[in-house]
Amino acid sequence: PKVSQIISRKAPPMSLTQMAVPRVRISDALKVTILGSGNWGTAIARIVATNVARLPDFQKTLNMWVHEEEIDGRKLTDIINTDHENVKYLKGCALPDNLVAVPDAVEAVKGAHVLIFVLPHQFLDRLLDTISNSVAPGTMAVSLIKGHLVVTDGGKRLKTGTQVIAERLHLSQCAVLNGANVADDIASGNFAEATLGCLEERNASLLARLFNSESFSVRTTPDVFGVELFGGLKNVVALAAGFSDGLGLAENTKAAVLRRGLLEMSLLIRMLFPSSMPDTAQESCGIADLLTTCYSGRNWRCAKAFAKDPSRSWEDIEAELLNGQKLQGPSCCMDVQTLIDHRNLREDFPLLTAIHGAVTKRISPQDVFTTNGFQA
Repeated sequence: PKVSQIISRKAPPMSLTQMAVPRVRISDALKVTILGSGNWGTAIARIVATNVARLPDFQKTLNMWVHEEEIDGRKLTDIINTDHENVKYLKGCALPDNLVAVPDAVEAVKGAHVLIFVLPHQFLDRLLDTISNSVAPGTMAVSLIKGHLVVTDGGKRLKTGTQVIAERLHLSQCAVLNGANVADDIASGNFAEATLGCLEERNASLLARLFNSESFSVRTTPDVFGVELFGGLKNVVALAAGFSDGLGLAENTKAAVLRRGLLEMSLLIRMLFPSSMPDTAQESCGIADLLTTCYSGRNWRCAKAFAKDPSRSWEDIEAELLNGQKLQGPSCCMDVQTLIDHRNLREDFPLLTAIHGAVTKRISPQDVFTTNGFQA
């Protein structure tokens, strides 16, 4: 049966015996698959696996597609399935027994009702090509990918990651989950919040149950594009925060980056998607994610290194510091600047424009904090 058929069944129980058993039959329970097994993918898989094991809405086994690689002569999938630990991307964190690593993406999505995309956006197109003929109509999708923008026609046209996923898989929509979420902290059980953007209230309720836990609080909103764009733009602003810290500038300067960055992020989202909701900036995906990313995220860390030695390439810094993870800020910065330039809006976005100048080495990281980025 389709997802919509399963979650809409509301027939009352016919007897006391029937009331005592789960309302969703095993054959009708929703199968969930996670696509991605990096630091964040494994951390969220740990939460989802725990939830599907206890909730009657979902099948008890959680597939996680893993890009196969060898660690000390052993396949990573074998390590995860035998030792219940992702030693490459989340070392030292025990994973639930019902989490099954699958190296074949087509096999991982077979029969799935809910797909959770949590992989670097650089690999999304290839994955969608692989699974597009294996995803059933009516499948529910949710993206945890931050910073995926497809900008074409010189900045005239924009598609977000959720739009790309929905279009390529012939789905009516794709939800998004973003927030102030540092993977290692989430995996350690430290309390965090996240924002789920989903148009359909019924789907939002189901997905919120799938992700929500005692230490991971999920709030919902229909503002899909607001949630999604904040998740990408904060990576660009985090570059300026990294420049500030790498140069040893005062906390006052960094505070100005955060304030002006949030203003420019909010303004750009409203210009690109007028239906977006201003209150989204106050959610975890907005101000909270910006703060976290500007003090501890990978884009902040790499930007610190770049500020200390701007002669280095972003690729070299990524390879040195990220242990195989991908840097999103610089590529998102390029797309954002194309959108700004097409609309002749550089004067409205001085900070974002200055960050782009530093990333492309047109100006120095120090220049971001002069009139280039801090125009009155």
